[in-house]
Amino acid sequence: MPFAASLASAAQQAQAAAGAAGVRIETVEDPERLFAVSRLLAEVWATPPGHDPLASDVLRSLAHAGGAVHVAFGPGGMTGATAAVFGPPRGHDLYSLIAGAKQGGRGVGYALKLAQRSWALERGVATISWTFDPLVRRNAWFNLVKLGAHAAEYTPDFYGPLDDGFNTGDRTDRLTAVWHLNRLGTPAADIADRPDPDAAPGPDGLPFTARDGRSLWCRVPEDIVAVRGADPARAVAWRTAVQDVLAPALADGYAATSMTRDGWYRLTRP
Repeated sequence: MPFAASLASAAQQAQAAAGAAGVRIETVEDPERLFAVSRLLAEVWATPPGHDPLASDVLRSLAHAGGAVHVAFGPGGMTGATAAVFGPPRGHDLYSLIAGAKQGGRGVGYALKLAQRSWALERGVATISWTFDPLVRRNAWFNLVKLGAHAAEYTPDFYGPLDDGFNTGDRTDRLTAVWHLNRLGTPAADIADRPDPDAAPGPDGLPFTARDGRSLWCRVPEDIVAVRGADPARAVAWRTAVQDVLAPALADGYAATSMTRDGWYRLTRP
């Protein structure tokens, strides 16, 4: 697809996603509205007072440096936001620092990412990168299947300890997602393609790995945040079990390229 055509297509896709979610999306730079963005992100991430994920002065600085803060506005006001800065020189990469939407904002996160993608393509960006928790199944599905990113890097305890409504009491291991902006979405991994699971059980007593000559498969829990709240020891066991599968596989040249609807990562070699 010619570059000009891809720009137009990306803009149309972003507009359609915003319309489907019932929001309008703007880039925000003025301090007053950035303060509101910072408070919104604190609400989404359930951080204690004074521990906003990104303070308004930081958001102001990254926007002034050429990055972008995209904000979704619904009938009731701000409902989601995402912020990004440019990556290393000559990398043609945008680094997405954070993204979040209020509960019930169905489609808002997708609309924000497509707006970010359209903005990036207009500036010659080829990829957007960000990190996500490999145990959070809904985020993995969104990143790998809905957007079409892949992940080939595992970093243990990426941020160190975090005190918020999602990470407290657990290591902040992260996968790095890379989204090539000339693609949008990938088919979900077909569970029929998965070989018979390995005998070794996961922390819930059920099989959680499988492998064949082409792919490696690894299952994650349905809701790790709920597991952390109900059984912290089991959450830690999940962290260790999944790290023991994903980290060496990615170091050996595999990449997480898709996921089944019931939470199995599919890792393949390029």
